[in-house]
Amino acid sequence: MFSIIQAEWYKLRKTKGMLVWLAGPLVGLAMGLLNGGMDLDPGVNAWYLQLVYSNIVYALLFLPLITAVLASLICRYEHQAGGWKHLLALPITRGQLFVAKYSLLLFLVFVMQILYMGSIYLAGKFNGFADPFPLAIVWKSIFGGWVAAFPLLALQLGLSILFRSFAIPLAINVIFTLPTLLVVNSNKVAPYYPWAQPFSMMYIREGESSLFYVPWDQLLTVVGGSFVLFFLGSYLYFQRKAV
Repeated sequence: MFSIIQAEWYKLRKTKGMLVWLAGPLVGLAMGLLNGGMDLDPGVNAWYLQLVYSNIVYALLFLPLITAVLASLICRYEHQAGGWKHLLALPITRGQLFVAKYSLLLFLVFVMQILYMGSIYLAGKFNGFADPFPLAIVWKSIFGGWVAAFPLLALQLGLSILFRSFAIPLAINVIFTLPTLLVVNSNKVAPYYPWAQPFSMMYIREGESSLFYVPWDQLLTVVGGSFVLFFLGSYLYFQRKAV
């Protein structure tokens, strides 16, 4: 399995995926610098507001959209010149290949989340924030956003395997991501909409003692349920895919 992941990583390095990988931290850095001059209420930690404003762009739009881009890139070579036939002719199972590709996607998003946290810190230092950096609270937001991306990555990997075109999986993701701008304002719809979960899981609340910033029932039913549905659906489709 590790050798398969290494091979997938090598193929991804040959694409422009690394530039896309760095786009998330750049978004966080840009939003942090743009919001550096905002007036702060006395007693409010400046880091909280910076993260909240940065997440409006990053967690609401960029993080869900980047799942489609990374998944399409990781399947790019297989859709060219009969790549699936050549790859599946090797002594590896389809299940191993699918899990390897999905594991690499999880790793890429996790590192991107860490880099995003670093960009928030750099922007705050550049803005001269004197408040202590709330590492524990920010880390909960970063880790929560990563967990919320699990089902979206599974779905996008399945769509990228299904469609040869790079644009179709991205277009489908855009169709479901853009309504999030309206969905997050609905208390009835937002808790059950998978594309809204990255923002919900990254929205910080000071003093919250639970592991994530969403209720456990929402985490298990929406994030966990959609992950099982999307992962199994994509996995079973790949097992039966004609090549």
